[in-house]
Amino acid sequence: MAQKLFYEDVNVGDPMPELVKGPLQKLQFVKYAGASGDFNPLHNDDDFAKAVGMKDGVIAQGMLIMGMVGQAITGWIPRKNLKKFGVRFAGMTKPGNTITVTGAITDKRVENGENIIVCEIAAKDENEDVKITGHFEAALPSKA
Repeated sequence: MAQKLFYEDVNVGDPMPELVKGPLQKLQFVKYAGASGDFNPLHNDDDFAKAVGMKDGVIAQGMLIMGMVGQAITGWIPRKNLKKFGVRFAGMTKPGNTITVTGAITDKRVENGENIIVCEIAAKDENEDVKITGHFEAALPSKA
């Protein structure tokens, strides 16, 4: 659960807390398929994945990795303060990868009476291969 974070306590360039997930297991992909309804065999059937060109077998659902990014954000910023969240899927995630989510504040402004911060975010594996890039905006309370 996110702790109380105030607009006055953050500055452009400040990092958000890092979140590390993994090493990921194929079982997580199967469980996510059941939870999301994404039963594409690319995510749970190694033979199928190899037959369509994935030499190492299955890959994670992009939305599973996006969910990890969302978890990193809402572990720092209360969900009720999140205004926008967008990502670009940039790479495939395989069983055994460890995903690290990082981010930093790129803008801070008062807009329509709200204290807005903008953060750029990324999810990378243990080899620094980018899986997701994106951004979010949040409205933070003021101490005053």
